[in-house]
Amino acid sequence: MSLVQSALADLDHEMAQTRKMLERVPEAHLDFTPHPKSWPLQKLANHLTDFGLWGAVTITTSELDFAQPMPRVEAPTTAAGFVAQFDARLADFKAALSTVTDEQLGETWTLRMGAHVIMAEPKLSVLRTTVISHMIHHRAQLTIYYRLLGVPVPGLYGPSADEQ
Repeated sequence: MSLVQSALADLDHEMAQTRKMLERVPEAHLDFTPHPKSWPLQKLANHLTDFGLWGAVTITTSELDFAQPMPRVEAPTTAAGFVAQFDARLADFKAALSTVTDEQLGETWTLRMGAHVIMAEPKLSVLRTTVISHMIHHRAQLTIYYRLLGVPVPGLYGPSADEQ
């Protein structure tokens, strides 16, 4: 088993769970925030579609500089739109994963803001923490939004209270 297969054995499960959450985005509540410091639901759901993109960027580049202009993409406004964006980005991530070698996963990937280095870590570490674990963190936040809005929360690691 390669390093990537071993380290990311849970990738399909975690991505499937995130997809389940996106399938339930309540389109009538895209502006909802549970707290003034929280993102609107639309922004949070859109961010969950980013993790396939971040995975592909991590594998195919050596760095990302937030000081450089980023392409603007309109956030979806429907559950189907979030799922479609997520699926497309996940497909790109999986395509990149299918070609990466263990040696490449050990190469340093850098996130910077101009001259300021935010982080510089092996690509495999970036994939596990900044991509997968970060996605799980934001997915958990979305469960709180759903609970407060009365949207049934899907079971992610077994049945949820809404599925029993």
